[in-house]
Amino acid sequence: MMKRYVKILICLIILSFSSGCVLTKLVTVPMRVGGAAVSIVPVVGNPAHDTVDETAEKVDKVPI
Repeated sequence: MMKRYVKILICLIILSFSSGCVLTKLVTVPMRVGGAAVSIVPVVGNPAHDTVDETAEKVDKVPI
């Protein structure tokens, strides 16, 4: 059972390193999820989502 968790953890680590900078992903994924949740609110949801998404794009471009 423990070996299975170790294999899953190793696979997740490999996938996270192969998709780009891990630190920026750790910051931007919660931002994007929060922006998606805010976009449900009528009238102000979409502009707020767009602002959060633009900010997340800028964070993704930070050269770390």
